[in-house]
Amino acid sequence: MANDKLSDALRVLGIGPEAVRVYLTLLERGPAPLAAIGSAAGLDGAEFTAAYGELIDSGLASAAEEGADVVAPVPPAAGLEILGRHRAAEIDASRIAVGGAFDTFRRQRLAAYDDRLVEVVTGDAIGLRMRQAWASAREQIRQFDSPPYFPLEGATDDALATLARGVTQRVVYSRESLEHPGQLENSIEPCVEAGEQARVLPSVPVKLVIIDDSYALVSLSIKETDVYNTMLVVQPCGLLSALVALFEQAWQNALPFHGRTPRPAGLLPADRRLLRLLAAGAADDVIAREIGVSRRTLFRRVQVLMARLGATSRFQMALQAQRSGWL
Repeated sequence: MANDKLSDALRVLGIGPEAVRVYLTLLERGPAPLAAIGSAAGLDGAEFTAAYGELIDSGLASAAEEGADVVAPVPPAAGLEILGRHRAAEIDASRIAVGGAFDTFRRQRLAAYDDRLVEVVTGDAIGLRMRQAWASAREQIRQFDSPPYFPLEGATDDALATLARGVTQRVVYSRESLEHPGQLENSIEPCVEAGEQARVLPSVPVKLVIIDDSYALVSLSIKETDVYNTMLVVQPCGLLSALVALFEQAWQNALPFHGRTPRPAGLLPADRRLLRLLAAGAADDVIAREIGVSRRTLFRRVQVLMARLGATSRFQMALQAQRSGWL
């Protein structure tokens, strides 16, 4: 690869121009004494120290011999992987920041002139707008959650980060959310344990996320074909007010799904998940799959839990578990 192309490639990965010069010199002259590399690169003093330190931090250079002042480039695989990830994270953060800044500008400066009260978002842009939404929340997020789900990597991490910032999250889950493979264990329970306020209904009327009182994201998903490729962004208007009222009404009618409650001694995580699924009305096959047991084992566990709670039916067991703080 020509030096100019290699220089451009390194700069794309976030390597500064002085560090690029040092790296090219290492490739041409290394292994060599550190002072000789600095001299050949035309750098000295603090400038050279900073440039060489950048290569060390990026995993692109190292001492050639233990305790010696001889340096050389090192196999770049690990370093390039780290640089690539950092660069991707920076680009993603920049997209979110720029998009959020424009949304704020539009709400504050263009509200009186902009008649785009409902915006249609499709394809890959959905994931970006969803991440922007979580990043822009300041006070609370209200959400109806139900399949199908948009394939967004890091969605649970975004929700946990929002909770960590002190943003209130209230989510009404449909029974299908709890039954969706892996959703309860990998997404719902971590958020609930982190402080999310969750409730459950047999079904929710629409997939919905309301950010503060600023705007809402409404999915136009096709349930029958498990497709999620169109979303509406609703700005402040009568429709947004109606969506807020719809959420609050559903919240009042939903069954609480508790997280931060003392766990009874000897209650296994799988049994806690079993009780939550039973309370949501999930089918036996779904419960057995989610906790990783056979139907026969499931029935035995249910009988044991019923005995511990002094219940004579599953319905009574769910009520007793709720009163005892097991859910």
